[in-house]
Amino acid sequence: MKDSEAWEYIESKPGWIALSTNGHDGFPHTVPIGYFASDGEIFIGCIDRTQKVKNVERNKKISLMLESGETMANLKGVLIKADAEIIRDDVERLAISRLAALQRGVDEADLPQTVRPGSVYIRAKPIKIVSWNYGKP
Repeated sequence: MKDSEAWEYIESKPGWIALSTNGHDGFPHTVPIGYFASDGEIFIGCIDRTQKVKNVERNKKISLMLESGETMANLKGVLIKADAEIIRDDVERLAISRLAALQRGVDEADLPQTVRPGSVYIRAKPIKIVSWNYGKP
């Protein structure tokens, strides 16, 4: 896929994204998780002090994988290599939370006014995107 097609695919949110971080024991730690994209970055909300957060704090290099399809005729996906950071600042978390709500179609009058205690966002800044679309000649 071209870069623009890869981003269209990412922004279409065809499913959960697989987040891979580097575990303390040297093994990859991969979990499916919800996400949204904005301005060339990917945001993942989660609870602070979980293993994925600890792993990002130890090593900011992550990968994200998103794939959909049932057969070779419609199989496509992306692998995103990224640098990640943990967002704990309340003002920034609220801005991200409001952006996520807007993308879900929430009316401005109903946007979040506070952040969820104990939550953080992982901001992924893509370095390289590898994509595939086996259904495209």
